[in-house]
Amino acid sequence: MEQSLPGAAHSILKAGHRTSRRAFTDKATAVGVTVGGIMVFVALLLIFFYLLYVVKPIFDSAEVEPVTEVSYQQTQSKALMVGSDEQNEILYRVADSGLVEFFRAVDGKSLGEFKPTLPAGVTVTSAAVATAAEQKYALGLSDGSVLLVKVDFGVTYPDNVRLITPRLRYPEGQQPMAVTKDGSEVRDLSFGYASDKMTFSYRDNNGNWAITRMSGEENMLTEEVEWVSEHETIPDTPRQVTQQLMTPDQRQLLLHSGNRIFVYDIRYLDEISLMQVIEVTEPNTSITNISLLAGASSILVSFDDGRVAQYFQVASDKGRLYREIRDFNAGGQVAAIAPEFFRKSFVTITPEGELSLHYTTSERDLFDKTFDLKDTKIMGFSPRASALVVDAGEKLHLFRVENDHPEVSWSALWQKVWYEGYPEPQYVWQSTSGSDDFEAKLSLMPLVFGTMKAAFYAMLFAVPLAIAGAVYTAYFMSPKVRGFVKPTVEIMEALPTVILGFLAGLWLAPLVEENLPGMALLLILLPLTILATAVIWQVLPAAIKLKLPEEFKELFLVPILCLVGWAAFEFSLVLELWLFDGDTRQYITNELGITFDQRNALVVGIAMGFAVIPTIFSIAEDAVFSVPRHLSNGSLALGATPWQTLTRVVLLTASPGIFSAVMMGLGRAVGETMIVLMATGNTPIMEWSVFEGMRTLAANIAVEMPESAIGSTHYRVLFLAAFVLFVFTFCFNTLAEVVRQRLRERYSSL
Repeated sequence: MEQSLPGAAHSILKAGHRTSRRAFTDKATAVGVTVGGIMVFVALLLIFFYLLYVVKPIFDSAEVEPVTEVSYQQTQSKALMVGSDEQNEILYRVADSGLVEFFRAVDGKSLGEFKPTLPAGVTVTSAAVATAAEQKYALGLSDGSVLLVKVDFGVTYPDNVRLITPRLRYPEGQQPMAVTKDGSEVRDLSFGYASDKMTFSYRDNNGNWAITRMSGEENMLTEEVEWVSEHETIPDTPRQVTQQLMTPDQRQLLLHSGNRIFVYDIRYLDEISLMQVIEVTEPNTSITNISLLAGASSILVSFDDGRVAQYFQVASDKGRLYREIRDFNAGGQVAAIAPEFFRKSFVTITPEGELSLHYTTSERDLFDKTFDLKDTKIMGFSPRASALVVDAGEKLHLFRVENDHPEVSWSALWQKVWYEGYPEPQYVWQSTSGSDDFEAKLSLMPLVFGTMKAAFYAMLFAVPLAIAGAVYTAYFMSPKVRGFVKPTVEIMEALPTVILGFLAGLWLAPLVEENLPGMALLLILLPLTILATAVIWQVLPAAIKLKLPEEFKELFLVPILCLVGWAAFEFSLVLELWLFDGDTRQYITNELGITFDQRNALVVGIAMGFAVIPTIFSIAEDAVFSVPRHLSNGSLALGATPWQTLTRVVLLTASPGIFSAVMMGLGRAVGETMIVLMATGNTPIMEWSVFEGMRTLAANIAVEMPESAIGSTHYRVLFLAAFVLFVFTFCFNTLAEVVRQRLRERYSSL
C-alpha cells in the first residue's frame, strides 16, 4: 500500500515518523534527566541521613534505670566497698570488718558470706580500698600487720551454661604481712599495690603518721619473691585527718584535714616531703569528701554546697602542683561519690536521693534524677560501667546504666580542652595510645585546620598557574599548539593521586629538604625569567622574528625554564654554604625557631597543586575559549588593545566559568586523601608554617577507620568528621553556585 502512494505523500509520511520519534526521544531524554537528577538528590539525602544516624548516639544523654534491690542483714559494720561482676549477675558488699557478702541479682538470694581468717586474738582496726578498677581492699590489724584481699569471680561453663562463682583472692597469701616496726595496731590505713612493690601509710598508737614500703625481689634459686621492708615517719602531718588516700603508683599520699588537703611526695622514703597544701578559699564552704578519678591523675573534691571540683597537677614555677580545673553541680551536699573503673565519669548522690552522672573532660552533665534512696552509704560501678550498685537503706540497689559516649560534647569537639598532664587547654586529636589509662582526645579542630591548610597551599600553588595557563592557551596561543597543550594538561588529571602521593613522599620531600635555597631561588627566578624572555622577544629585531615560526613561539620558553631550574638547584649548595653555614634545616630550626618536618605543607602544596591544576585549567580554558568572538573582535575594532580586551571583556564574560573552575579545584583539594596521607607527617597540629605538616579530615578517616571498633565513640566521631566534610563541601558548593549565577546574570549582557 505504501508503494502505491505518490512520492510527495511518502516523504511527508516519513517526515511524520521522524518527528514522532524525535518527540519520543526528547520526552524520554527529559524524563531520564529528571529521574537522574532526582536520584542524585535522593542519594545525597540518603548519605546525609545515614551519617546523621551513625553520629546521633554520641550526643545522647545517659540513662540510669533501677533494676532490682537486694536486702541484707543489718550489721554494725560500715560498708567499705560495693560492686558487681562484669555481667551484673552477682552483687557484693564489703564491710570494714572484712566480711564480704554476695547476692544473686535476679532474685536477691544470698550466695554466702566470706570473711578472711585472722590469727587468734587479732582484730581489724582499719580498712582501705584501692582504686575502683582493682576491686581490692586491705585490712589493718591490731598486731601491726596488714592482709590484702581481692574480690574475684570465676567463670566456668558446665554443660555449656555459664556459671559465675564469687570468691576472695589473697594477692600475697592468706597470712597477714607485718607492717609496723613495734607491732602496734594499724589505724587509718591507705595503701598502694604492685607485683613488685607495696606501700602502706598508717597512724600508730602515738598518733604519728608512718609509711612502710615493701620491695620484692625474686630469688633466683627458689623463684620466690622476697620482700624487704623500709619504714619512715611522715613529717608535717595535720592533727585531725578525716580521710587518707594513696595514688596507685605509690608516689603521693593525700591527707584530708578540715578545709585542707595535704599532698606528700612519697616516691623515696628517705626524701618524704610536703609537696602542696590544697586549701579552700571560698567563704562558708567546706570539703566533705575526696576521691581519685580513674587513672588516679585527678582528685575529685566535693563540697557541702553541692559542688564537685576536679583537681590535677599543672606545671608551675614551683613544680607540678594541683590546681582546680573544672567543677560540677551535684544538686546538693554529696552523700557518696563513685568514679568509673577506666573512664573519666563519676556519679554523685545526695541525701535526698538525687543521683547525677558527670564526665569530667567533656564537662557533660549526663544524667540527673531523684530516686527513692535514703541513707546512702556508698556506691560502686560494675567493671564495664553498665551498672551501678548503691548501698542505701540496708539494701543493695542495682541500676542499669547506658552511657556509651560520654567523652563527646560540643566543647570537646570544637573548643580547647584542658586534659590531664597538659600545661594549658589545647585542641588535641589523639584517639589511641598504648597506655591502659589513656583518655581519648577527639577534638576536630586540628583536622579541620589541617584540611584548610592543605587546601590553602595547594590552591596558592595551583590557581595562578592554572588560570594564567588557561587564559594564555585560550586567548593567545596558536590553534596548532593549543591542540597539543590542552589535551596534554587534561590527561594529567587521569594520573592516580596515589602515584602523586608516592612520588611526593619518597622523591619530592627529600629533594625539597636537600635543596631549600634552590627551591626559594626557583620561586624567584622563574617569574623573572618569563618576564625577561617576554621583554627580549619584544625588542628582538623583526628580521630575526621572521626566521622563527610564529605559532611555536611559546615552546621556545621551555628549554629556558628548564635551564633556569637546573641552575637554581646547582647553585643551591653554594647559597646554602654562603648564607646558612651549610645546613639550611638546622638554621631554620635553631636560629629561626621554626620546626621543620621533611613531609610538610610545602611538599603537599606542590604535589596536590599538581593534581588540582588540570581540573582548574580545563574548565577555565573552556570558559575563556567559549567567549563569543564578536565581543573580542568588536572591542579590538573600537581601538582597544588585546590586553584591554582580555581584562575588560573576555575575563568578565568568562568569570562564571573561571569561578566554577576555582571552586571545583578547591573541592578537589579539600577532599583529597592519598596525597596528604603519603606526603605529610599526618600530625594533627595547628600551625600555619609551610615547613610543618598537618592531618586532614579525609586522611584521618582513611587512616583510622580500619582500626576503629564498630559502634565505638572513635568510630562515630570518624563518621562525624565525614559529616563535617560533607556539610562543608555542600555549603561551600551551594555558595559558589549562587556567586556563579550572579556573575552570569551580571555579565551575560556583554
